[in-house]
Amino acid sequence: MEKSIVRIEGLSHRYNTNWAIRDIDMEISQTGIVGLLGSNGAGKSTTMNILCGALNQTEGNVYINGFDMKKEPELAKKEIGFLPQHPPLYMDLTVDEYLYYCAGLRHIPKDTMKSSIREVKERCGIAHFSNRLIRNLSGGYRQRVGIAQAIVHRPRLVVLDEPTNGLDPNQIIEVRALIKEIARERAVIFSSHILSEIQLLCKEIKMIENGRIVFSDTMEAFNNYVEPHSMLIHLSNPPSVSELEQIEGVSKAEFLTERQVRVYFSGDQDISEKIVATSVQRGWRLREISLDKSALDEIFKQLSNQTSK
Repeated sequence: MEKSIVRIEGLSHRYNTNWAIRDIDMEISQTGIVGLLGSNGAGKSTTMNILCGALNQTEGNVYINGFDMKKEPELAKKEIGFLPQHPPLYMDLTVDEYLYYCAGLRHIPKDTMKSSIREVKERCGIAHFSNRLIRNLSGGYRQRVGIAQAIVHRPRLVVLDEPTNGLDPNQIIEVRALIKEIARERAVIFSSHILSEIQLLCKEIKMIENGRIVFSDTMEAFNNYVEPHSMLIHLSNPPSVSELEQIEGVSKAEFLTERQVRVYFSGDQDISEKIVATSVQRGWRLREISLDKSALDEIFKQLSNQTSK
């Protein structure tokens, strides 16, 4: 049986008396992009730092390509490429100088070092900047150099922490394309607090909140979970809450402002048509109606409540 690229069992970590993460289990057995989604402070960075060997866990085990991170840290770390949220770039080095330095840290043999660096520069689209100082590169190209150092030793796992943060829209598109290319040959963990980034890139999603995994499934399953179940309507002559809740299919209504209402619905009824028809019939003077996707913090709350039951 083929061993998993990543296996995490009962991972927990405590800072002083506070648990940052608790009982995290995770397994990745194939190439592709897995999204690690969580709000700021949810425990993502702690999980990634332990996964990459930068932090020793309080409890639990981490295996990378079958190697125990505690017992065989050097062998485990050889299988990992890591791009932190703030790439560890040396601004006064050229791109070549920096990549040769990183290749040396990774113990790449001298007879293959030159070809490995040439390959990674071409893959990341930075070969034409080989002799340029890193400080003179744009944010997007600095990020490419950061990704290059993470894959120069051909790891089986690449961990990217908020890799599109601070980039302009064109740079974000370019870095996304590069990440997809890299994921054809290896497993990639893509960490973000932005749901749309995860949805665009990932096949699977692991959702962490308050230090615990609250959702672990395919992106398709997650998208089905967050289908709209409420809508926002604006009425110039609004009725009472009880009148709105009498409409067939409406499960709940709440006023957000004097004239704006969030209406919750259930089932597959064409609820918008019923609301429009009732508004016309009763003179509510409907001005606007739109589907309301669950806010990310609301999704976290729902999932956290489910897992705590």
